[in-house]
Amino acid sequence: MKTGLIFDMDGTLWDSSENVALSWTEKVMALGYERPDITRKDIMGVMGLTMDRIADILFGDLPKKERMELLEKCCDYENEYLLAHGGVLYPDLEKTLGRLKKKYPLYIVSNCQSGYIEAFLEHYGFGKYFEDIECYGNNLKEKGDNIALLAKRNKLEKAYYIGDIQGDYDAAAKAGCGFIHASYGFGKIKQKVPKLGKFSELPELLDTL
Repeated sequence: MKTGLIFDMDGTLWDSSENVALSWTEKVMALGYERPDITRKDIMGVMGLTMDRIADILFGDLPKKERMELLEKCCDYENEYLLAHGGVLYPDLEKTLGRLKKKYPLYIVSNCQSGYIEAFLEHYGFGKYFEDIECYGNNLKEKGDNIALLAKRNKLEKAYYIGDIQGDYDAAAKAGCGFIHASYGFGKIKQKVPKLGKFSELPELLDTL
């Protein structure tokens, strides 16, 4: 049976919130907007949401067309910034990915913009660990739809989605796959599910499922 592991990004593989906030603040100022700095707390409050929802929350005082254009410019600059600077990886991430890849094909599905996952993979040289990726920015599909799409595309007979917030659990349930909670991340889960206290525990946890 082909069993795949599909990962969320933010709060699961890394925490990029500080550098995302810095890059967005720089871009907003460069474009001539007089607005308060975008903070790490602001970014953490919207991580995991689709891009249109993020625009509504952070730039909701602007007309719809303008806030979407501003968001797109921020995201483009964010990709460049993260490609150069990276984020904060969770402890033992690469070592654990190497262990997992020996037994499972690995994938990423995120609600991010196009280029975000690629910036992560290129900055750290992690492309060798992952078979395929998908995101909201590529096709405007919600996370549950993209998990199902990726699983079908890669002919997975069984899959686990590893994520940190309730929306990740809901997406996995919609896609019909198992879920593992990265409890060290940004959110809590209402349901009783397998839980990781740290990323490096994943290989041993999978052996019990």
